[in-house]
Amino acid sequence: MNIKSNMPKDFYKLFSSKYLDYYQLAVVALYEESSQSYSVLGLTEEECQEVIREKMTTFTLDWSQEQMEDEGELLTRANMPSMMLRRLEGWGWLRKDYDETLNQYVVSFPNYSQMFAEVFQRLQREDDGMERSSILAVYSHLFTYYSDSEKNNEILKSALCTSKALQQMLANMQEGIRGYFEELSRRKTFIGIQEVLVDEINNSDSRKYAILTTTDSFYRYKEEVKELIDKNLSENEMHKQAFIAKSATLEEGSVAWRRNQKAIEICQEAMELLFQINREFDGIERRYQKLIDQKRVFAKRAAARIRYILAEGDEEDRTKALVRLLDNSKNRAEILESLGQNLGLTQRFHVIKEKSFARPRNAVKREFEPQAVEIQKEEQEFDDFVVKPLYTQAEIESFRKKNEQDGVFWVTQDTVHTVQDLEKLLFVWQEATEISDLDVAAETGETFVTKEGFRYSAFSIRRNGDG
Repeated sequence: MNIKSNMPKDFYKLFSSKYLDYYQLAVVALYEESSQSYSVLGLTEEECQEVIREKMTTFTLDWSQEQMEDEGELLTRANMPSMMLRRLEGWGWLRKDYDETLNQYVVSFPNYSQMFAEVFQRLQREDDGMERSSILAVYSHLFTYYSDSEKNNEILKSALCTSKALQQMLANMQEGIRGYFEELSRRKTFIGIQEVLVDEINNSDSRKYAILTTTDSFYRYKEEVKELIDKNLSENEMHKQAFIAKSATLEEGSVAWRRNQKAIEICQEAMELLFQINREFDGIERRYQKLIDQKRVFAKRAAARIRYILAEGDEEDRTKALVRLLDNSKNRAEILESLGQNLGLTQRFHVIKEKSFARPRNAVKREFEPQAVEIQKEEQEFDDFVVKPLYTQAEIESFRKKNEQDGVFWVTQDTVHTVQDLEKLLFVWQEATEISDLDVAAETGETFVTKEGFRYSAFSIRRNGDG
């Protein structure tokens, strides 16, 4: 009988409750407390209610208004722990048994409920060291097998499972960065682009990526794993040939002959497992390189998007706003007539090209020169904008140190005075988004508008560990 068949019918009612988030917090709190309880017999119902009552301090319920339970029961601070425990027991998430030693009911987690509790626990936490442990675990399994005199193939099976999990983790990280590409294309303002970049830098996948790219984890242990696979394959082949040669000297069908044949089969199984681990690591390396390429493309596309927005302007299109107002206005005819009488041309149009850049609003305007509009045959895509090296690395480094204090790069109201300062600021931001071997935290602040007409937001870039 499988585990699913033991689940009661009301088990999934928890997911339809409007207090789902609070139930999840309560389940995790009880699950963690059950493993840390001083009593080896389990948690009593009174202890469970006390755990839930303590966890309620983190709930965001508005108790100034009446809170009604799904079945119409009035909720208060006093009765919510007992109500939640009663519901979890009734739905089958918890099981209570009478303990004669304690002379009261003891609450425990059924095996199917334990799985969901662990999932809720992982959803509420961010495991930043999981990928490092995966690589080290594979290395540890292979080294243990290499040093094991009995050559237990179960060690290799564990290494294969860990390798598959590591490759799945890299695939999930690829999917995560694709989501940021889509989010980047939706933002229409410079501040919006900054928010996407800050979210991408500070999310859990980026921290996992930073750990994977450090020299003491992926690069080092990847080569070590490859070497251990080759050593184990060579050793197994030697053992296999020795057992095959030994079988010729044994009487067929005897106990010694059957043991020797079993040893040959074990060697063959081990070689197949090692070949599978090797294939998994080839896939891990390909996905890892693809992930690096995706990071680079994301940073370049973000820089191109910022440059485009700075050139076009990040304010709402006034023409679209005017059209919406006219559609909803009863005096549309009068407004259009008045607009036609007062509308005049002030200067010639400007074509935004690849090298175009934002300029101050109070710049000297050229005289109006009528010119025919040329219809462009092909529209430029955002991918066509390429960030070119406008300044040397020494100039950018000098600008960064000028605005750096105690290892933290600060952008204030006095940072930008010229177009060159704004461009260098963008290159410093781009360099921060492409950092792969360090953990970087970025924070944004208020928006500044300089006397020259430049508009940008305050932000800081800190390398974790610098203080």
